Amino acid sequence: MRYRRAKIEGGTYFFTVVTFGRQKIFSAPENVELLRQAMKHVMKKHPLVIDAMVVLPDHLHCIWTLPREDADFPVRWRLIKSFFTRNCGAEYRQKISDARQRKKEQAVWQRRFWEHTIKDKQDFMRHVEYIHYNPVKHGLVNAPGSWKYSSFHQYVKQGQYPKNWGAGVVLEFDEGVGHE
Repeated sequence: MRYRRAKIEGGTYFFTVVTFGRQKIFSAPENVELLRQAMKHVMKKHPLVIDAMVVLPDHLHCIWTLPREDADFPVRWRLIKSFFTRNCGAEYRQKISDARQRKKEQAVWQRRFWEHTIKDKQDFMRHVEYIHYNPVKHGLVNAPGSWKYSSFHQYVKQGQYPKNWGAGVVLEFDEGVGHE
């Protein structure tokens, strides 16, 4: 099966990437650090701007903006996933199916990822808010500022959010915002 992806050079994209079987790999801080290393490693040859990001125990959301004449986000995700998989502990690799064995794949990540092309500033901000509120949505914390692995803290430092944004409220998002 061939997947159709909107590839816009210099585009801005929202992504959801999930671990295989929703394994809580990122509950271990060393794996969050390994993910950071994987991203930095890939960004040396394949630059991108990470506009917003949150890492939860079994998935992550982020928004990337690619360089002007570049639309190849699939290669970046493939390289990030590969780097992480090669370097993570064996205990995070699940039993491999015959199909994965034929393709020489490990069972650390779900095969694919979800992407959405950001359309405009309003769409961008709705997805940033979705990213930052996601730990609250999943019941991991009561306020976005309480979640360690989030770009929320940078947004607060830059004055784009008050420290207590999203605390003590239930935020609802349109059906077209986010994907899990």
